Amino acid sequence: MQDSVRSPDRPDSLRTDDQPQELCPWWVGYLLASPIRKLFERPDKMLAGLIRPGMVVLEPGPGMGFFTIEMARMVGSSGMVIAVDIQPKMLEGLRRRVARAGLLDSVEIRQARPESLGLSDLKAAVDFTLAAAMVHEMPSADWFFSQAAYVSKTGARLLLIEPKGHVTDARFQNELRAARDTGFTVVEPRGGRRSYSVLLEKTGR
Repeated sequence: MQDSVRSPDRPDSLRTDDQPQELCPWWVGYLLASPIRKLFERPDKMLAGLIRPGMVVLEPGPGMGFFTIEMARMVGSSGMVIAVDIQPKMLEGLRRRVARAGLLDSVEIRQARPESLGLSDLKAAVDFTLAAAMVHEMPSADWFFSQAAYVSKTGARLLLIEPKGHVTDARFQNELRAARDTGFTVVEPRGGRRSYSVLLEKTGR
């Protein structure tokens, strides 16, 4: 049987058209990074115990840095947050916010491509991935999790969060199926009133 964890340079074989690709408009990034959001979501509490100094953290779809800045502080000067987005204006806003926070040395900002997240140099290099409200924007869940598995170390964790307003239960279950198919297992369900959430661990393949 062919290995389902494939190089990000060959993602098209996992691409499907069963769901339309839905990119968050770049200008919404300003709203999502607003300090007011911390009244409802606290990145430090959500990520407590998951990120340590020195870790390599992957954040696909970082927006303008609501989680990125806190994660950069958590990994410290010996770690790195790799933030990947396909929208240049999102990345421009992210870079400005990271620079203002004095954290450019702890954040690597990458431009993704329609056919790949551009992570082929990171095989088995990532300790933790935050997939917050972005898997439903990918060409398919299989497409995303194959790339996430490729870059994840054995034992690496992945926190999957999807908004209930955009993602049905059936679609979230399909995302979990795709995660399992690429070697992730469920460690801890973390669902809330407004979102589906589960902590996964890379255990095989």
